[in-house]
Amino acid sequence: MIRLNAEPLTAEAFAPFGDVIAAGGDGYIEINEGMARRYHDLAKVDVLAEGGRPLISIFRARPWFRPICLRVMERHPLGAQAFIPMHGDSFLVVVAPAGPAPAPSDLRAFVTDGRQGVNYARGTWHHPLLALDRIGDFLVVDRGGDGHNLDEIDYRHHDVAVVVPT
Repeated sequence: MIRLNAEPLTAEAFAPFGDVIAAGGDGYIEINEGMARRYHDLAKVDVLAEGGRPLISIFRARPWFRPICLRVMERHPLGAQAFIPMHGDSFLVVVAPAGPAPAPSDLRAFVTDGRQGVNYARGTWHHPLLALDRIGDFLVVDRGGDGHNLDEIDYRHHDVAVVVPT
């Protein structure tokens, strides 16, 4: 059994895989007569390849049983894919760089703080959505349209479990 330790999600650590989507710091614009802050341009919505168009969906995810054993890795060669939690609970993110099918040593695991979303860059390998503690809704921005935009690899034969800090 290979154990992959999940680390806290930070913009710096996640940069090779895409964007962290979060409000915070002083990177905002005052709008609406000073009654709101706009945290602007937080992720690259890269979905136009081969005639694609942006899609906005809501995914309702059930929590995974622990230990979390990886089953499949997937990537979207024609567009980015963003997941923004709507419920305030942390979720698990497992990624590997774009390129050939990842080996277990290529994987990184991150735990969000419940207010962070992620935007997987085009071609980034990732595990499907991994809710942790309860059923939760996620706003998802990804690519619609024709073209081959999903590659999957069966990962069960690698026997990788993710250790999530408590």
